[in-house]
Amino acid sequence: MKTIKVGGVPEHFNLPWHRCIENGKFREAGVDVIWKDFPEGTGAMCKALRSGEIDVAVILTEGIIRDIINGNNSRIIQTYISSPLIWGIHVNAGSSYKNLKDLKNTKAAISRMGSGSHLMAYVNAEHLNWDTKELQFEIVNNLEGAIDALKKDDAQYFMWEHFTTKPLVDDKTFRLIADCPTPWPCFVIAASDKSLEKDSKELKIILQVLNKETESFKLQKNIDFELSERYGQKLEDIRKWLDLTSWSQEQISLNDLEKVQQKLLDLNLIQDKKDSKKIIHNFK
Repeated sequence: MKTIKVGGVPEHFNLPWHRCIENGKFREAGVDVIWKDFPEGTGAMCKALRSGEIDVAVILTEGIIRDIINGNNSRIIQTYISSPLIWGIHVNAGSSYKNLKDLKNTKAAISRMGSGSHLMAYVNAEHLNWDTKELQFEIVNNLEGAIDALKKDDAQYFMWEHFTTKPLVDDKTFRLIADCPTPWPCFVIAASDKSLEKDSKELKIILQVLNKETESFKLQKNIDFELSERYGQKLEDIRKWLDLTSWSQEQISLNDLEKVQQKLLDLNLIQDKKDSKKIIHNFK
């Protein structure tokens, strides 16, 4: 039985993967899936894909597209979450910042360069007509690092998924200033070219098993209670998040790929666009 190493963030989006692993669904289909959490997010997963530490990543769309264009020998094999990601823009609860205007010319905490928190700071700045060349960043590695940086005023705001950070808003560690949704499907599944070469059959099986799980995921009995307990979130927040979230069983569209590439180019986050068909892999 072949082993496929999969990486993803330790967040509620990825419960379908954990249920498939814990209930032995991948193994029943003939594949041993080993999961690795990446609290640091997209930048760390891009690095792990490049090094061969993982074969597959459940990763932010804009982050992996940028890294593929910049030389990561990987391809998108499917959209995972087709709805936008709601990025909350957070400040320290005790800070004097009350609205987005107050944050102009301040420093954003980011997990690392090339991460979602880094790229979305540019998207947010563009929305606000800020000069993106003036953006400043403090690398904090993960959520705990962001809490510390905002508390010490090493950075003044932090963008992270709205519902993941909601408990920190509730306990008054952070204050939510605004939300900034991605203008495209937020998560895709990417595989390294090496894995696509040698494990194509197993990757197809993984998608088949996963897609069967995600098709009915929201309809499963007490799934809201399970998500609430496992991820330490209020039931009302999980229910709201479930309403806003859609899982996909399809490849990302060329139109969405073009939209992301154009935005990255407009923001000077890539030098050139790439043929969208070379960013994806469609199984025969």
